[in-house]
Amino acid sequence: MADFRPVTEDISVAPQISVDDVEEAARQGFRTIINNRPDNEEPGQPSGHQIEAAAKAAGLAYFHVPVRGSPTPEQVETTNRILAEAPAPVLAYCRSGTRSITTWSLGQAVSGARGRDELKALGRQAGYDLSGVLG
Repeated sequence: MADFRPVTEDISVAPQISVDDVEEAARQGFRTIINNRPDNEEPGQPSGHQIEAAAKAAGLAYFHVPVRGSPTPEQVETTNRILAEAPAPVLAYCRSGTRSITTWSLGQAVSGARGRDELKALGRQAGYDLSGVLG
């Protein structure tokens, strides 16, 4: 069942999505999916290839930026580039959504697009505590 958590007009995050959730994302107007979850992290999770195939079938752009633990500067930069170039709105997901919102928020902070207090407030509204990441 889809648990898409809006962060801004242009991005939402979610815990692990299913192939059926991709179809629901397309129905809700999402145009891009970012998968922040490494394959084989947990038994039974859909593979990135399965989600990518479903995204393409639904007419959505798909990107895989697997994050283990804290995102690296390269992963943050890659995500910023995707968000600047890919059609919005974007749905980013991982196991719980935490790595997705963390990667996005660090990119926003580094680029100066949003301040730390605003990012922490947006995180809280989406159900995530970013105080440990953003200070």
